[in-house]
Amino acid sequence: MYQYSPEDQCLVNERVAQFRDQTERFLAGTLSEDEFRPLRLMNGLYIQRHAPMLRVAVPYGLLSSEQMRMLAHISRKYDRRYGHLTTRQNMQFNWLALKDVPDVLADLATVEMHSIQTSGNCIRNTSSDQLAGVAKDELEDPRPYCEMIRQWSTLHPEFSFLPRKFKIAVSGSENDRAATQVHDIGIQLVEHAETKQVGFKILVGGGLGRTPVIGKVIKDYLPKKYLLSYLEAILRVYNLAGRRDNKYKARIKILVNSLGIEEFTRLVEEEWLHLREGSLMIEDASINEMQKYFQPFDYAKYRDESSASSLGEKLEASPAFAIWYRQNTQEHKVPGYRVVTISVKAPEEAPGDLTDAQMDGVAQLADDYSFSRMRVTHEQNLVLADVPEHKLHALWRGLLSFDLATPNVGTLTDMICCPGLDFCSLANASSIPIARQINDQFDDLDYLYDIGEIKVKMSGCMNACGHHHVGHIGILGVDKKGEEWYQITIGGSAEEDAALGKIIGPSVAKENVAETIATLLTTYVDLREEQETFLQSVRRLGVAPFKEAVYG
Repeated sequence: MYQYSPEDQCLVNERVAQFRDQTERFLAGTLSEDEFRPLRLMNGLYIQRHAPMLRVAVPYGLLSSEQMRMLAHISRKYDRRYGHLTTRQNMQFNWLALKDVPDVLADLATVEMHSIQTSGNCIRNTSSDQLAGVAKDELEDPRPYCEMIRQWSTLHPEFSFLPRKFKIAVSGSENDRAATQVHDIGIQLVEHAETKQVGFKILVGGGLGRTPVIGKVIKDYLPKKYLLSYLEAILRVYNLAGRRDNKYKARIKILVNSLGIEEFTRLVEEEWLHLREGSLMIEDASINEMQKYFQPFDYAKYRDESSASSLGEKLEASPAFAIWYRQNTQEHKVPGYRVVTISVKAPEEAPGDLTDAQMDGVAQLADDYSFSRMRVTHEQNLVLADVPEHKLHALWRGLLSFDLATPNVGTLTDMICCPGLDFCSLANASSIPIARQINDQFDDLDYLYDIGEIKVKMSGCMNACGHHHVGHIGILGVDKKGEEWYQITIGGSAEEDAALGKIIGPSVAKENVAETIATLLTTYVDLREEQETFLQSVRRLGVAPFKEAVYG
């Protein structure tokens, strides 16, 4: 895990002091709302429906137990004893008092955390694969490159006032668990066909929101040393040519589509000629130095040679543990270890919400069972990536005590869900009540397991913070004359087979959302072929039979 240098700590401390002064002047009336707005946004502070919301940066989703304990402390002292995990692997606090925000930032700084560039028209938190460093299918750990991008982009003087917000994701595997194709820039580690050297495939112009677009390849292979210079070239072209007259047309996806990928590529390559051999060149020594922060743990130290037999006995003795093991754990690249996904999707809770007690509990479990580290996923769950097999049963019992052992990862109720109308001032409709409606409708886990993997993603408005466009089932809240209605899409994906979902028909009433999903699933069960997933069925059959089932 990257550790702050003295320069890093100094920068963050100075930023806290600066924002404290700005906040005090605003509260005293000597700084206007128009003057204060861009300042607070650059520090991750929004004014939401009920109270200020602060978005805390969690770089590429990686947290220490100490940092999680600090988040728990902040939720207790300054908020309403919970935080919300986001689809950018960050955490949000929804009930802060404005006067307290400088103190919150000061507390965060003591554990190498901040909220810089978690909002505003700048380069946002770089996201990555939650299995980075432990996945068997991984070409190389992407986290060192995420950290390089983070350092390059933080307070970049040229890119602090872009036409719109800008998002970058990095994947180290062909199996895209970072949704790279729906980002402004997607970066995939790849191997050169001839030299076998590892470099990057670069995609541009992906994104969701009002105009959902799958990203386009701009560079099939980029040597590692040119990563930052090539990103800088892309950002320069976007910053100079991107639209600023219409915020709905200000994203790089609009620019790429209007120019065409060929012309956009030409402009980037032209700009890159001035940058590629300059100060942004990444030397091998720099890569090696950064990789030292992400070295594998001493797995042999905690491996138990009898773990396989011990685990087998516990799985046989406890059906509940066996179900959780099957649903919520997966293979680790090191024999004798498992990756554990902690579902933050308990039936009675808002998806992605963690209480202060749960935060403290997960921190302790990470200390006890996973080298004091955890990850936030873009699907609003947590991951303990390095759990010895012989400790899985004890971990499961610990998770049970904190109501964090729901065995539903990958099922219908493992939903992505934005805060919606309950909190967000931009939302047209509620999201959290719909999530509860779906949980109530589908409370039979055996049925969910039979249905198989289904990714439900829900947004309360066209900004698509819940990634509804790329859900196997997507749900979008819309406003019709002051009433909440919901548009349903099917067939989307954010993975290596990325695709946008297709609308099945007219929006459905709020009270009918879960019933509509039930009809879709009944249709799937009736029409599926052997071992066929819901997504595979939709792609084979098309929308028509599902539309017919819902609307007649």
